[in-house]
Amino acid sequence: MADYTQLDIIVIGGGLAGLTSAIKLSKAGFKVVLIEKNTYPKHKVCGEYISNEVLPYLKSLGFNPFDFGAKHICDFELTTIGNKSIKTKLPLGGFGMSRYEMDYQLYKIAIKNQVDILHDVVNNVQFKDDVFTVKTKFSKVFKSRIAIGAFGKRSNLDVEFKRKFITKKSPYLGVKIHVSGHFPEDKVALHNFKGGYCGVSKVENNHINLCYIANFKSFKKYKDINTFQEEVLFKNSALKSIFKESVPQFEQPLTISQISFKTKNPVENHILMCGDTAGMIHPLCGHGMSMAIRSGQLASTLIIDYLHKKIKTRTEMEKQYSIAWRKTFNFRLKIGHTIAYLFRQDWLAYWLLNILRVFPFLLLKIIKMTHGKPMKP
Repeated sequence: MADYTQLDIIVIGGGLAGLTSAIKLSKAGFKVVLIEKNTYPKHKVCGEYISNEVLPYLKSLGFNPFDFGAKHICDFELTTIGNKSIKTKLPLGGFGMSRYEMDYQLYKIAIKNQVDILHDVVNNVQFKDDVFTVKTKFSKVFKSRIAIGAFGKRSNLDVEFKRKFITKKSPYLGVKIHVSGHFPEDKVALHNFKGGYCGVSKVENNHINLCYIANFKSFKKYKDINTFQEEVLFKNSALKSIFKESVPQFEQPLTISQISFKTKNPVENHILMCGDTAGMIHPLCGHGMSMAIRSGQLASTLIIDYLHKKIKTRTEMEKQYSIAWRKTFNFRLKIGHTIAYLFRQDWLAYWLLNILRVFPFLLLKIIKMTHGKPMKP
């Protein structure tokens, strides 16, 4: 029977940020428990395009996505509602891999590295006398020196911690489906439609991932997803072609509502927040997965230094993490907000694309501003 009263770190949430953090910390010799409500493998609403900036770090953890069929991606295409398009090469490139496969492989690596993974729901986290007490739905109680919050976009814990963003309704809805059909495996495309945009790329099993975000007010005018797609998405001829000429591989599309891009704090109640729990970039920029992995690295590196007494106090560790998080992501988030706002203005999106077609170097500059540099192991 595992001893849950003598833990070094509890990781709440087993997505990319949680799994990569747990692996790194366990490799460093610490006792880690990861609590995840779902079992693996599981599909998630996600764009499933990942920047190559994370590859050196993933490989240092023992994971090479290309060993599991990930698709090399080097080309990018952008289209507007008016069916205008622009294409370019991606400066760093990236890869396409489903969360179903990627999370599952990282889960197996975590198990191999002695991370104790439990499937449960965290209901309460208390911090007292420099110790975290974590209580779960199934009446388990854990105590640890450090807690990482990697529980995703929205959680009951956000309510418990009275985080500001959770009190405000968000107008965004996300929809994802895998299909089979023809699409270049080395390309990621972003197709705009009225009130949203859809990312398209291939993943490891040769399926095409179609993932779009839409304004909920626009969506609820229609009786169902199929009608919305027919009446809105298919005004973009590229999207119409992909949807009409492919075969769905899910019985029903996956959906998620209340997607919030509001500012969040990287540290709450002394918990280091990672991934979407700390902040989300607009999917228009396509880098949520790489940001999650990078934030996990930032947190785990500082935790190791703190537990090795290279950082003297918890306050200093939390301060360094907040500074590092904002330095790493704030500019990217601002660019993401700005680009998303501009492309929501249909008339402006048309002119923006024309400008980018005349001055293609501007598109490369924008892409570079939403990417990070390759991560060091």
